[in-house]
Amino acid sequence: MHFSKKIAVTAAITITLATAGLWTASAASDAPQADDTPPALVEDYSYPGAAGILAQYNVTLISGDGHIIFADCATPPVNNVSVMQVRSTDEVGTNGLVCFKVLAPTGHLELRIPAVYEIRGDGRTSGTGHKVKAEVTTDAGQHSTVNVNPSGSTQVGIGASPDNAPTTLLQLTAAP
Repeated sequence: MHFSKKIAVTAAITITLATAGLWTASAASDAPQADDTPPALVEDYSYPGAAGILAQYNVTLISGDGHIIFADCATPPVNNVSVMQVRSTDEVGTNGLVCFKVLAPTGHLELRIPAVYEIRGDGRTSGTGHKVKAEVTTDAGQHSTVNVNPSGSTQVGIGASPDNAPTTLLQLTAAP
């Protein structure tokens, strides 16, 4: 009986230590090994593959929750929902066109796309598409938030008026 209690206590301590990340199993020893402890995982929400997207498409993706992602503009619609299209007068994306796929009812993406003049919602017919707000800023620092038409185009910056200052797209936020 004494032996089984020792096993139970040892198992409980081992499980507790392993759960806390203080111990990992080792064939050579039952003692905790500091060198075998993996580094702590801390999510910083930085966009995966951002450096490659910047190099290839000249689009700066900073962070997000994974529910709005950089996408191929040729992505076919599913149930009349496809990709959001962002148009710029700068050399970004493909001929000034960059696309994003909204994967959930809510989502958030921080990015930098200069000289944006139009954002088209992902719905391809009236009544479809995600509700998205876009935050833009001018070089002078004038921030504004616009509601993107879920199934149509929303003009921003010089797209809304040739007299407007060019705008940089800073955020896309989807909400139900």
